[in-house]
Amino acid sequence: MRYNDFGIDFKYLLVSERDKKFGLTVNTVGFQPIPPNSLYPSTDHPKNYYFRPDKGRVLSEYQIVYISKGKGTYNSETTKKTNITKGQAILLFPGQWHTYCPLKETGWNEYYIGFEGKIIDTIAANGFISPDNEVLDVGVSEDLVNLFLTAIRVAKEDKGGSQQYLAGIVFNILGTILSLAQNVNFESKESAQKIERAKIIMIENVNKNIDIKEIAINLGISYSLFRRVFREYTGYAPAQYYQELKIRTAKELLAETNHSIKEIAYELNFSSYEYFLSFFKKRVGITPMEYRSMGRI
Repeated sequence: MRYNDFGIDFKYLLVSERDKKFGLTVNTVGFQPIPPNSLYPSTDHPKNYYFRPDKGRVLSEYQIVYISKGKGTYNSETTKKTNITKGQAILLFPGQWHTYCPLKETGWNEYYIGFEGKIIDTIAANGFISPDNEVLDVGVSEDLVNLFLTAIRVAKEDKGGSQQYLAGIVFNILGTILSLAQNVNFESKESAQKIERAKIIMIENVNKNIDIKEIAINLGISYSLFRRVFREYTGYAPAQYYQELKIRTAKELLAETNHSIKEIAYELNFSSYEYFLSFFKKRVGITPMEYRSMGRI
């Protein structure tokens, strides 16, 4: 079984003059799973974002690109051609030529967010980020993946104040990346990185039913050791953690969408509507309908 994977998911946003006065605005956010031997990048992107890897491009904004799976290459005006692998973040700067792409034989999973404004200009001018240090080793991080997923959700909902919400997420992503990059040597134990990768696999497959033993095999670790280390690292057994992710996602769908409860059970790949009802009631203490009613009150 190939793990990943959400489908490609992105949003390009409109920015008002009032939003610009906040000091930081988000233009785009998204996720692309690129399977091996597939076209890159997707032709669905607007002309000013689409590029051919052999030609590269110049953006008018900053971007953060985070690779959670796979391998590739990156180079720019200030960075010679560099190998990229999972657990690395790429900082892109406005007005600077760059190019990147996954390796054909591996593909990669790519999260990205594009933004601009006086605040980020000041951060760059003060040396917190620099074109001389564009590729950062941050490790495989569930927290980063969740921040990008939250940004995608907020962008797609496009509610009032969403630009300010997204600006806060950008600061959180950037702060997390800078902190992880400074401390990655203290947190780079192979077992910890494998557990982080397992957690991300679970997040990216929350709408499926996955085989926990197969995850351990894919990560090159025995199932018994995987279960023990996973519990030590997270406080949960792997299967229990995956169930908690499904419950968390179900709560979000109940509170934030108009999807019917049957649709939610189907989206999360429960074996039946009735099983979803009993599973939710057992884990949360109330029925899905009661949870939805409480959230809307």
